[in-house]
Amino acid sequence: MLELKKNTPRWVIVAFDLLIHLFALFFAYLIRFDLKADFSLIATEWAILSKSIWYFIIVKLFVFAAFQIHQGLVRHSSTADFKRIFMAETSATLLFILGSMVRFYQLDGFFLFPNSVLIMEFIFSTAFVISGRFIVKLLYLEYTRDKGEEEAILIFGAGISGQLTKRLIEKDTANLQHVVGFIDEAQHLKDKRIEGARVYPLSSLARLKDKYKVATLVIAVQQIERDKLQELAELALDLGLQIKRVPEARAWVNGAFEVRELKKIDINSLLGRAVITVNNPKLEQHFLNKTILVTGAAGSIGSGLATALLQYKAAKLIFLDQAESALFELEQRFKRQAHAIQIEYVIGDICDAQRMKRLFALYQPQIVFHAAAYKHVPLMEANPAEAIRNNIGGTQLLAQLAAQHQAEQFIMISTDKAVNPTNVMGASKRIAEMLVSELNTNQQTAYVTTRFGNVLGSNGSVIPLFEKQIASGGPITLTDERITRFFMTIPEACQLVLEAATMGNGGEIFVFDMGAPVKILDLAKKMIQLSGLRPYTDIDIQVTGLRPGEKLYEEVLANAENTIATYHPQILIAQTRPTTPNQAQLINELLTTADQQENEASVRLMKQIVPEFISNNSSYQKLDA
Repeated sequence: MLELKKNTPRWVIVAFDLLIHLFALFFAYLIRFDLKADFSLIATEWAILSKSIWYFIIVKLFVFAAFQIHQGLVRHSSTADFKRIFMAETSATLLFILGSMVRFYQLDGFFLFPNSVLIMEFIFSTAFVISGRFIVKLLYLEYTRDKGEEEAILIFGAGISGQLTKRLIEKDTANLQHVVGFIDEAQHLKDKRIEGARVYPLSSLARLKDKYKVATLVIAVQQIERDKLQELAELALDLGLQIKRVPEARAWVNGAFEVRELKKIDINSLLGRAVITVNNPKLEQHFLNKTILVTGAAGSIGSGLATALLQYKAAKLIFLDQAESALFELEQRFKRQAHAIQIEYVIGDICDAQRMKRLFALYQPQIVFHAAAYKHVPLMEANPAEAIRNNIGGTQLLAQLAAQHQAEQFIMISTDKAVNPTNVMGASKRIAEMLVSELNTNQQTAYVTTRFGNVLGSNGSVIPLFEKQIASGGPITLTDERITRFFMTIPEACQLVLEAATMGNGGEIFVFDMGAPVKILDLAKKMIQLSGLRPYTDIDIQVTGLRPGEKLYEEVLANAENTIATYHPQILIAQTRPTTPNQAQLINELLTTADQQENEASVRLMKQIVPEFISNNSSYQKLDA
C-alpha cells in the first residue's frame, strides 16, 4: 500500500481555497451577466470590483482563521468540518453585506458587491469548498486502500454508535473491510439507508451472509441486554460469523477508538445466565476499620477478594500465600493503584503451625477469608496425603487460631466438588467444611463456609487451557463429551463471598445459585468459533477420557441436604448433617495418618468420615467394594 509521507502545508490549502472563492466570485458575476460578454458593462463593474476585491480577500482570510477550517486534515474531513465551512461562508457573506452598507451610506455611494452576486458567491463558494474536500477524501481513500479482496461486514445497531463504527471502518484504509449494511430491529428503520448502507431486519442475517459473503458481525449497541447478546451471538456463531463488539463509549472520546480495538465477544457473555450482581450498602460498614487476613491471596479467588476489599475502608489487609512470585506480582499490581489501606504481604505455609501462630499474634486479624487450598483433582488424587495436610490440616490450624485470637469471622472458600465427592480433593474440602461448622459451637468467632463451582479464568480452568490450545492450532482436549460444569466469573464469586460474610451468623454453608450447568463440549465449540475458526475443521476436538477422580457433572447440594433462602436470590443456605463425635475423632486420626504419608490408609479414613465419597476412575475405587 502506498503511504503519504507528509501532510500538505496549510498555506497551500489556504491559497487553493482562496482561488476557489475568487473563481466563485467571478462565476457569480458571469451568471449575473447571463454569461454575455457585454464589455462596457463589465468594465463598469470591474472598476467597482477593483476597489472591493481586497476587502473580499481580507474577509475570506479572516473567517478562514476564525473558524479554523484548515486545522484538520483535508483527507479526513468530517461533518463537523463541513459545518465549520458553512458557518465561515455565512459569516463572510454577512461581513460583505455590512461592508456594502458602510460603503454605500458612508463613502462613495456604491455597494461592494451586488446582492445577487453575494448570494450566488455564497452558494458557489460553499459548494465548491465542501465538494473539493469530499473529492480529495474519496481520492485519498482510493489511493491508499489495499487492492486485495475486502472482507464484508454487517453492523448490528444503526444508531449513532453504529454509524460511527461504519465511518471508522471505511476511513481505515489499511483495513480490508467494507460495510454492506446494518442489522436493526427498529421497524421505522426497516429498508431505510443510513450512511449509504441499507438497514435490514435480524431475520435477513442468513440471507445477507450468503449474498455478500459476510465474515463478521460487529455489535455496535452500547447498552445491550445479556439475553439479547447471547441470542445474537448464538445465531451468528451458527452461521459461522465472527463476532466483535465496539468498546465502551468513553473509548470514542477525542477519536481514541480505532478499528483494531473492536473486541471479540467474551465467552463469559455466552454462559446462559444473567450476571450475578451485589449492591449491599452493609458491606462497607461490615469491613470498616477491620484488620482482614486473606489466605491464598495470590490465587484466583484470593487475589479477586484482595482486589474487592481495596474498595472498603479496612484498617489493614494481610495477604498470605506460599507462592512467592505470584504474591510479588500482586504486590506490584496494588502498588500501581491509588488506595489508602495499609497492606502487608506475608509469605507462609498454612500448615506451618509456628509461622501461623506468629502471624495471628502479630496482626490479630478480625476477619479471615480462607481461600488457600490445593484444588487440582488429578494431582490430589496422586497425592492424597498432601491434600489432607493442606486442605484439612491447614484449615483446622487457621480456624483454631481464629478462635484463640477472638476473630469475629472465619470465612472458608469451598467448592461444589465437596458435594457427593468422587475424588480426594472434593472429599478433603467436605471434611474441611465439617471442621469449620463444628468449630462454630460455643465460639466467639462466627465460622462461615461458601460453596460454588468453577471460576472462569482461574488457574486450572478449562478456558485458559482451551485458549492456549486454540492459539497453538489445536487440538482442544476434552475428557468426555457429556461432561458439564457450573461456571461463574472471579468478580461474581468474590462479591458473593463478601455478601455471605455480611449475612453469616456462624455455622452456615452458603451455596451460590450458578444457573444451569454448561456442557464443556459446547463451550469448546463456541471458543473456537469466537476465534474465527471452525470446530473439527480448523481446530480439532479430541476426547481423552475422564481423569482420575473426575466426574461427569457437579452438584452444589448433597442428596441429604436442603436449603434455606436468604435475602439475596442467588445465595442459599445448605442444611447439612451435624458432625458426630466419631467423625471428629476420625478426622484427628486422618491428619496423623496423612502426616505419615500413608496414602491408602488416609483415603480409607476419608471414606469413613464422608460416607458419600465414592471414587470415580481412580485407583481408590477398590476401597469402595
